[in-house]
Amino acid sequence: MANVATFLQQHDTSPNRVLYRQFIDNEWVDFKASEMIDLARNWQSFFRSMGLQPGDRVAICLKNSIHWVAFDLAALAMGMVSVPLYVDDNAGNICYCIQNSGARAVVVENDRIGRNLLKEGLQDVRVLSMKSDIAVSEGGVDNALHLLKSLERQLEPLELLDLPPDTLATICYTSGTSGRPKGVMLSHNNMISNVDSCFQLDIAKPEDTFLSFLPMSHMFERTGGYYLPLRVGAKVIYARGINQLPEDLATQAPTVLFAVPRIFEKFYGRIQASVKDSSFKRRAFEKLVDVGWRMAQGKGGIMDHFQLPLLRAKVAQPILERLGGRLRLAVVGGAALDSTIAKSFIAMGLPILHGYGMTEACPVISVNRPESNVPESVGPPLPNVKVKLGDNDELLAKGPNIMLGYWENDEATRQAIDKDGWLHTGDVAEIKDGRIFIRGRIKDIMVLSNGEKFSPQDAETAIIGDDVFEQIVLVGEGRPFISMIAVTANSNEKELIKRANDRLGHLPRYIRVRRIITTKEPWTVDNGLLTPTLKVKRVKVLDAFKERIDDLYSEGMGD
Repeated sequence: MANVATFLQQHDTSPNRVLYRQFIDNEWVDFKASEMIDLARNWQSFFRSMGLQPGDRVAICLKNSIHWVAFDLAALAMGMVSVPLYVDDNAGNICYCIQNSGARAVVVENDRIGRNLLKEGLQDVRVLSMKSDIAVSEGGVDNALHLLKSLERQLEPLELLDLPPDTLATICYTSGTSGRPKGVMLSHNNMISNVDSCFQLDIAKPEDTFLSFLPMSHMFERTGGYYLPLRVGAKVIYARGINQLPEDLATQAPTVLFAVPRIFEKFYGRIQASVKDSSFKRRAFEKLVDVGWRMAQGKGGIMDHFQLPLLRAKVAQPILERLGGRLRLAVVGGAALDSTIAKSFIAMGLPILHGYGMTEACPVISVNRPESNVPESVGPPLPNVKVKLGDNDELLAKGPNIMLGYWENDEATRQAIDKDGWLHTGDVAEIKDGRIFIRGRIKDIMVLSNGEKFSPQDAETAIIGDDVFEQIVLVGEGRPFISMIAVTANSNEKELIKRANDRLGHLPRYIRVRRIITTKEPWTVDNGLLTPTLKVKRVKVLDAFKERIDDLYSEGMGD
């Protein structure tokens, strides 16, 4: 049976198994499998009340929660198409995705989002609000919980259709760094095959506890932090928010975490800050990393075997306690991770597995393995995914996880998937010993006015490893030299340029920062400079600092 909702149905035989934990009314509440099945049945009653049919689209604009899961699985079970949306996105973009997909209904986090969508001109769509002050309905927005309560008398057994494998399951809109998002069409087989491939790696176990904080609207979290733990029967805890993440890590003590590099970059920055004023602490940490990484590679000597347990107990354990003390595995994706950071955590006893993927691949293409971890790479491809290099060393991928295409955009589909079924990722790569090494984006290659070319991604990944830099973007396309825009509390430009270039020593000598623009105001989703998945919108940043960039190069032309 090709239906993603079977991941939930398989727990019908263990109704008391706790699958989720969520913070509700100032306390953590557990939810059993039987309760989740009842919630899904409740949402199916709503879909029937609207007369929805297989193939109809329904949109989700919620924070990670039990209702996100129940709504999604209820729709998929009935053969409908779920359209996940980002709560932190602007109303205009959310409205565009709903209307472009032709969704018949949307459930939103609160009344404010619902009203803003209606102000944007949303029409012929049922809008339900989960956190609502509305008694029943008001101004085109319905109280979702009140509606579900009224339908409880009409509950029927969970409807689970047997669907052809290529049945459309979801339309995921890419949170592109520029332009309108495209709707990626993923089938039930796309999602099931990707989850099963991850399952074969044996990185998730029934006794695991996941902490979910990346938006489930992104396929990385949806696959790794939702479908995979549901597949194995592991418990998922929904973090209260990014601001409470440190506390939730400490109190909920997860064993597995799916994260973006920024989380570990900031944590590593705090470690560096804590040891910089003590030569003893700094030397102890450096010794731990040196010995621990050597042991992780199987190259440790006799003294290393004696030293490592002591170093981990005295140096690493107090650090890892801040992550809950039980974290045994972290999978990082979505952007490049500085291998120095990954090696440091691996040395401390926390394997960080760097992976690679894209929404169009549902999303995982490759990931490192605990027993064979090379942090500079993004690991070998998944068991059922083939990769090869095309023109300009572009990474191509092929397998049952590759999307059906872009929603109502045949031209974009033809550009992304060739006639032989290979997905063109747009990433420059190298394949060595079966592992993939990402070298940059084809379109992001910068060409200086002297003809020198470089990948800003490689340089930016190296520089951001210095905790003095919060966020950065390199500038240089068509310019005589490289400059940098940096979010930092430090205003000493000479010092910052030196620290940036100290991190670029492994790259060709022409890849050096000559000028810098600093700002203390962080780039966020709210100010439009980050995507909902926390990627920097390079084009938007360059536009926001255009005048300062032009002035900088005007002043520096004589250099």
